[in-house]
Amino acid sequence: MSDIIQLLPDHVANQIAAGEVVQRPASVVKELLENAIDAHSDHIKLIIKEAGKTLIQVIDNGVGMSVTDARLSFERHATSKIRAAEDLFEINTKGFRGEALASIAAIAHVELKTKQENAEVGTEIKIEGSEVISQEVCVTPKGTSISVKNLFYNIPARRNFLKSNAVELRHIIDEFHRVVMAHPSIRFDMYHNGSEVFNLPSSNQRQRIVNIFGGKTNEKLVPIKEETDLVAIGGFVGKPEYAKRSRGEQFFFVNDRFIKSGYLNHAVNAAFEGLLKDKAHPSYFIYLKVDPKSIDINIHPTKTEIKFEDEHALYAMLRSTIKHSLGQFNVAPVLDFNRDSSMDTPYEYKSKIAQAPTIEVDRDFNPFKEEKKSVSGSSSSGKNYSSFKKESAGSWENLYVGLESEMTTPKSTENEFSSVEFESTEATGSLFEAEDKKVGHHTTYQLRKKYIVTTIKSGMVIINQNRAHQRILYEELLKNITMASAVSQQLLFPLTLSFSKKEVALLETVKEQLENTGFVFGELSVGEIEIKAIPSVVSEKEVSVLFEQLLSDLENEVPDTGFSQTDALARSIAKSIAIRTGVDLAPEQQQYMANSLFACTEPTVTPDNKPTFITLTVDEIDKKF
Repeated sequence: MSDIIQLLPDHVANQIAAGEVVQRPASVVKELLENAIDAHSDHIKLIIKEAGKTLIQVIDNGVGMSVTDARLSFERHATSKIRAAEDLFEINTKGFRGEALASIAAIAHVELKTKQENAEVGTEIKIEGSEVISQEVCVTPKGTSISVKNLFYNIPARRNFLKSNAVELRHIIDEFHRVVMAHPSIRFDMYHNGSEVFNLPSSNQRQRIVNIFGGKTNEKLVPIKEETDLVAIGGFVGKPEYAKRSRGEQFFFVNDRFIKSGYLNHAVNAAFEGLLKDKAHPSYFIYLKVDPKSIDINIHPTKTEIKFEDEHALYAMLRSTIKHSLGQFNVAPVLDFNRDSSMDTPYEYKSKIAQAPTIEVDRDFNPFKEEKKSVSGSSSSGKNYSSFKKESAGSWENLYVGLESEMTTPKSTENEFSSVEFESTEATGSLFEAEDKKVGHHTTYQLRKKYIVTTIKSGMVIINQNRAHQRILYEELLKNITMASAVSQQLLFPLTLSFSKKEVALLETVKEQLENTGFVFGELSVGEIEIKAIPSVVSEKEVSVLFEQLLSDLENEVPDTGFSQTDALARSIAKSIAIRTGVDLAPEQQQYMANSLFACTEPTVTPDNKPTFITLTVDEIDKKF
């Protein structure tokens, strides 16, 4: 029998490796930016066209490469970062596998220009699908410029799996944030389709965060800092009142490398225990410095997961550090027995003698003799003391004079109050009373402020008030969006909400649909949006919660343009403003809810396909007995 196992050609092996390294244009951006940082650059430019599908270019002013290095950089497992297996346990650079450029060159058109500082000319290499097209001398500034064009041109199936430009651009911005936040000392510029997206000068950690997420982020940050033999913790956490429903602003960095860790995230949430609203997530930007030998980076292809040597100790330190900072900055209550310097005696008071307080007392004052003195007009002293007047106890009968006569003449009281009108129960009950008498009174009952119980011919119906209201609002909003017939209520003072550039760009994709629901927008600037009018079904205090929920839903579902985006928008708004469990409803509101639900086209389920009500027939009730 002939042999059937054979070695794969290099270009096939590179394409297989590319499946792990390059999932979408954002993966290319991450690898190229990390290479530029490892080249000791202090100014890096990222140029994107068509969300990276047409062009991804990274230009740096780093050390550059020689002719031999430039050619070897595209070979598999060729790297300058490690030499021996022991180096894997002491990694201080971003990349180290030597697969990134080889994988990218296997599925795209790559053009590399590089020059070292002391060299007179640079090197230009062009590669298409792992095949070197040309290598020649060129004139280029110090550093490296690498362009990746037509990503996945030779794997059309992978290219068809890419999302819309707006979605892919959001993934690129996410990767860009993760890199630039770890290196605030480096200047970064980002351009998309010729327009500037980010211009981040060299700064400190706090200023870099503010430059990315907007100026109002500064007031939300609480600094944290702790140094131990095991770990050095630094960075910032967001104040509890600014917690969001989405997890967008949560960043962990270990030795300037972005990581994802559910275990450490749980430590942060534990520190915020009792301070957050339900389903709210705190913002945090936490930088950890540990010994490279105590972590293992090489456990995941994207290097976003790290194995720690002593996770339990790290968990406890992180939790206590955050709790201490929240208490220190008066964000959370804390028991602190340390001496407060503000309570210390000033130096200039050291030689002063304390003065005894003086109290003036009228020693001739007698409350029992005051009445006689006031009558006679005599005064025991010439000082201006306020006289104490005691009412005579003998005149208590005067308080009840005329009471007996009033009790014996009730008619005068009736005449006196005959013109007073009471408008308590009569006014509220008369709104539906006439109609109920004509049609027949439909009784409803609210159970535990969660369910509405009403009767039907076959038995009884138990309605979940939150889910039912979601269905009612969803169909109303969907009708308004598609027919553009919503009613708006003008705001006396426009609302201004702060968002990051990515969130504002996301809201711009659904701006037209939001306007059809009843929102009227003013200026959509870089970090905030202005709202001049809101839909009639939305209250002013619900607007910020509504937009947070909307952004969370749009980021998680990532809908493209079309009906699916409109549907997601209607579902998100309905979920945000629907009546919650625990809200007490009047009988008229209960009846209106039941009638509106059964008037819907699909009353049985919510927009998320959860049941809105259950029925109990008389036969089922009889079986219970």
